Amino acid sequence: MSVAGVIVDDHGRALLIQRRDNGQWEPPGGVLEPGETVPEALQREILEETGMKIALPAIMTGVYKNMTGLIVSLVFRCEAVDGTPTTGDETYAVRWATRDEVSDLADEAYAIRVLDALDAASPPAVRAHDGVKLV
Repeated sequence: MSVAGVIVDDHGRALLIQRRDNGQWEPPGGVLEPGETVPEALQREILEETGMKIALPAIMTGVYKNMTGLIVSLVFRCEAVDGTPTTGDETYAVRWATRDEVSDLADEAYAIRVLDALDAASPPAVRAHDGVKLV
């Protein structure tokens, strides 16, 4: 299981990271460590990858299953409470992106997570993908 957080600024833009391992643009996040709760993992991953601290509770905006990798990701809309966006060991770059920029930068399977979080639909979206495209 993994978590990802979509931090939204006052201009309605989402914070994206460019991953060092594959160069892809995504919301910050990653796999839960043994014994870690979902909120703990969300806070840790966002801090490690962006230098930002978030407020809890965060709003869950979607559940996404990678049908190829068999990974389920929980995605949350987050509010930053401290820090300035910066790169970390796992991030090559960080940037604020508009809705249109998200769709241009990220693969469909990751762009939809950000767009769902920007919409903050209720109930949360439930989607499947192959790692790149929605299925």
